[in-house]
Formats: sequence, C-alpha cells, structure tokens
Amino acid sequence: MPSTTTMRAVQAVTPGAAFAMTSLPVPEPGPGQVLVRVRACGVCGGENIARHGALGTRLPRVPGHEIAGKVDAVGAGVTAWRVGDRVGIGWHGGSCFACAACRRGDFATCANRQIVGSTYDGGYAEYAVAPQDALARIPDALSYEEAAPMMCAGLTTFNALRHSGARPGDTVAVHGIGGLGHLALQFADRMGFRTVAISRGRAKEKEARGLGADEYIDSTEGSAGEALARLGGAIAILAAVGVSAAQSDLIQGLAPNGRLVVLAIDEAGPIEVGAGPMLLGRRQLGGWYSGHAKDAEETMDFAALKGVRPIVETYPLERAEEAFQAMGRARYRNVLLPAPTR
Repeated sequence: MPSTTTMRAVQAVTPGAAFAMTSLPVPEPGPGQVLVRVRACGVCGGENIARHGALGTRLPRVPGHEIAGKVDAVGAGVTAWRVGDRVGIGWHGGSCFACAACRRGDFATCANRQIVGSTYDGGYAEYAVAPQDALARIPDALSYEEAAPMMCAGLTTFNALRHSGARPGDTVAVHGIGGLGHLALQFADRMGFRTVAISRGRAKEKEARGLGADEYIDSTEGSAGEALARLGGAIAILAAVGVSAAQSDLIQGLAPNGRLVVLAIDEAGPIEVGAGPMLLGRRQLGGWYSGHAKDAEETMDFAALKGVRPIVETYPLERAEEAFQAMGRARYRNVLLPAPTR
C-alpha cells in the first residue's frame, strides 16, 4: 500500500475553467478494483469532457485516460493482477458484462461502459483506481512515457486500421499528421499498406516519410481527395483531423469498396456525402471509437514487436494546464509525469 495517505492531483472543478492542482486522499481499491501508481499520463483532447462537465461528468473530477503505471494494491476478488505489474488504463474504464453488447463480446460499446476521467477519477494524479477488467499489461519494451499515449491515440489508430478492411499492399491514407496521425502512419507502414500522408503544407513531409509514408499530399495545393484519387484511390482513409469540410472532400479519394474512417469530430457541421459515388462505388463512411483493455494490450504488443513509438514531450504534473493548452503545438503527444519513472 502507499506510504502516504494523500496525493497530488489535478482536477476539473468549474465547467470551462482551467485545471486546478490539489491534494486528495489516496484512493483505496474496493472489491474487483486495482490501485495503480501513475508513472505517466498522456494528455488528450478527450479531457474536454471533464473540463466542461460533459457526458454527465460530475465535477470536481480528475481527468486523464492515457494512464501507465504499476499496480500498488489490489482489492478483494482481483485475480488478474499482482502488485508490481506494469499496466495501462485507457478511455474504456470497465464493462457491465450484462447488456446486449457485452453479451455479444462487444465490450467497447457496452451500454453502461465507464469512461476513465469522466465516470471516475483518471490519471492526472499520483494514484488511480480502476476495475480489474480496465487494465492492460504493458510489454517490457515500452517505457511508461511510450505506453501512455498507446492507451488512446495508439489504440484508436491501430484498431481503426485493423478493422478498416484494408489488406497488405492496399493504399491507406492518413489525414492529419498529429497526435493520432503520427502513430497511424507508423502502424499503417508496419501493417504492409501503401501509406499516404495528407497534411497542410510541406513542413511535415520529410518527417511523415520517415514515419512510414510512401506518398505525401499537401492539402493546401488543391483538393486532397482529388489528389488521392489520382494516386488510384484508397481502400481506407483515416480522418484524424476534425474538420468536416476536409472530411467531405476526402470521400472522393476513396477507391471502390473503400471506407472513410472518422477519428476526430467537428462540432461545427456535418460531413456531406454524395449518394451516387457511395452507391455506385460501394464506398462507406464510418467511424472508430477507441477499444477495450485487450485491444490496448494488442496495440502495445504490436508496437513493441514492430518498433512503433509515440513522439512525446513530457511535463511535470503541476504543469498539467500548460500541457493541455499546448496540445495543438505538441510534437506530437504531451505526457504528464506524476512521479519519477522507474
């Protein structure tokens, strides 16, 4: 058990206001729960849910759903984990195992799913408690700083690609070379796809090619969808930028039987789709939403095996607000370090 009864933590206190540093009691794991000593926690746009009290989040709340750390204690009935295990906790914070989705084995769409950092306190703290089914084992090849972003950004892109319908040798495009996109490029390359990076300007072209892109499209030079079509079209496009107009444009870059997979949301407007090209080319528009703990384990195992790594900038816990505000300028993923890693 922890040697102290209190911990440093960061909370969302007032909707829309800056995160606040505070001191809280170290939580105790109840039956079926695990106490994790947080070594690293990724900073994600999903923290806006806690920040604005969205999706029924009750404030104050500790945000953070890209957690990597060590098991510090286990509650009664925990069978899967032992003290000292290296574990991650992601967006999906536990399933009910009783709803229709769970009974089909589709735990990620559980009707009563819990969201880490929204339903209960997350990883912007020195300790976090979660149900044992929410934990994923971190392979030894990944450091805590590398594992943390895999629990959301890595998991989402890896899962989206492996469920996209694309096969080795097919053309796959990644729109947006940021926190999601720089991982998507690496996963797509290691999966054997002809990988096309799409971004604004040429500033990221050299780096995108280094991450695994075979082709590069500058979206400021004209329609990215048309440019992709001239390359023969893509079987899958991962839209990692939440701009609906750009997502609408990308649809014309789909090959027959291709699929646009939306990973980022634009609250400003809908994606416009022409019925003719979708019908006649059997094209699809869909989305991908995170995954459960086993998906996270498989993401990290693949990353460890094939050398996929996030590019991170680290911040101490007391600079959480600064790290959150710097997301758009990050290269490419900000990670909080609540305690020295070891």
